[in-house]
Amino acid sequence: MAAVAAPMASKPRGSKAESFVDNKRREDIRFANINSARAVSDAVRTSLGPKGMDKMISTANGEVIITNDGATILNKMEVLQPAAKMLVELSKSQDSAAGDGTTTVVVIAGALLKECQSLLTNGIHPTVISDSLHKACGKAIDILTAMAVPVELTDRDSLVKSASTSLNSKVVSQYSTLLAPLAVDAVLSVIDPEKPEIVDLRDIKIVKKLGGTVDDTHTVKGLVFDKKVSRAAGGPTRVENAKIAVIQFQISPPKTDIEQSIVVSDYTQMDRILKEERNYILGMIKKIKATGCNVLLIQKSILRDAVTDLSLHYLAKAKIMVIKDVERDEIEFITKTLNCLPIANIEHFRAEKLGHADLVEEASLGDGKILKITGIKDMGRTTSVLVRGSNQLVLDEAERSLHDALCVVRCLVSKRFLIAGGGAPEIELSRQLGAWAKVLHGMEGYCVKSFAEALEVIPYTLAENAGLNPIAIVTELRNKHAQGEINAGINVRKGQITNILEENVVQPLLVSTSAITLATECVRMIMKIDDIVTVR
Repeated sequence: MAAVAAPMASKPRGSKAESFVDNKRREDIRFANINSARAVSDAVRTSLGPKGMDKMISTANGEVIITNDGATILNKMEVLQPAAKMLVELSKSQDSAAGDGTTTVVVIAGALLKECQSLLTNGIHPTVISDSLHKACGKAIDILTAMAVPVELTDRDSLVKSASTSLNSKVVSQYSTLLAPLAVDAVLSVIDPEKPEIVDLRDIKIVKKLGGTVDDTHTVKGLVFDKKVSRAAGGPTRVENAKIAVIQFQISPPKTDIEQSIVVSDYTQMDRILKEERNYILGMIKKIKATGCNVLLIQKSILRDAVTDLSLHYLAKAKIMVIKDVERDEIEFITKTLNCLPIANIEHFRAEKLGHADLVEEASLGDGKILKITGIKDMGRTTSVLVRGSNQLVLDEAERSLHDALCVVRCLVSKRFLIAGGGAPEIELSRQLGAWAKVLHGMEGYCVKSFAEALEVIPYTLAENAGLNPIAIVTELRNKHAQGEINAGINVRKGQITNILEENVVQPLLVSTSAITLATECVRMIMKIDDIVTVR
């Protein structure tokens, strides 16, 4: 063996037969990607937690948005670097998977990338790092599941606590006592007993109306439209025992299929055209009236006017209420709520396709008016929430916060486990993974230890954003967890370590597991990229 080893040792180190030399470019691209992604993570890091800062976003068209919702901040950012864009997509993925934790997932990804950077500098191969992260992520999910507390949907208090925790970090946190129960009741009212683990948030319609305060927000058992009744010809604004039709055709004279002008020089011909138009509209309205219909919801049309002054005049005479310009994407929700069918053609207008309600009325609200449909017979499993706000900024943020609270309750319906908040699960993961890393051999142990250290970024950032001493707080938190207090977390209001479960700071298990899984996947993907090819 010694005879063979001697000539091999005498080979020059830079020999091309031994190794591929040009690794510098690959390292540069990897580090450039990591630095760009970390810059995005650092941008949203200050908005994490109940004491996190808000961001003011000014768009190109002069619109101003004030929010601390990670998904909204990143969505509005103009990110050009491809790897940084992956963190924006990561936030969107967390938003669709869990609805909450959109800032957490980006902060964790940033911390993991920082640890990966030091591992790469120490000469560990990206594939080894990637595989170790995958292994550590699987172990982390097992630890989180073991920590979780089961919850039943009948336990309304636990659901409200979880929704409140989500709202506490928002701009409208002072209204969490109103919005949290509202979100819980809204989600529970749309659950289908045949599919008890699936909640479609499209069955909950949020209608924004400027004026009043967030305190005036309430649910409506029925339908609400931020629209006025069309009353150009003095039609009714209140109808009892309503028979409602949702129509997708226009009550106006037909036009030519292509753009062309018709010149009429003879008065008798002009009168004939007007007479034909009148007869055409009258014929339609007679067919509508024959079914007993007295409320029309007309879909917005891009081809021609949905109604004309003439058709509104005849509809008013027939005592039919008209609500026009209903958006195309609202049709499905309306028909499901009213338990009726949309009507695409006047020839298909039949009584069995109508919806029935006790009352349809126009009501004054703030400076404007809204339309309410209540007492719907055989109403579908839907609900409407009317959100109020003193200005547009508060109104938009209240809607975003309510959406997050609804998503949290949806998470609990699909995966019925709660976990402590306040950095408790992350520090426990860090402790247990750190202990597990000592058992592992070789490079894998180093990588898992780095993964464990990266998770400490959440309690560290929570303490930092609350104006506490992060090093002292995280050290004390580690000590409590080492003594077996797995639910010890940072109470940012008291500025100390407490049992966070007893403080009612809880979140769905799905939010934590989804954040760690998605962040790890994103980091592994960035680690595997060694070149960027631009195609013109």
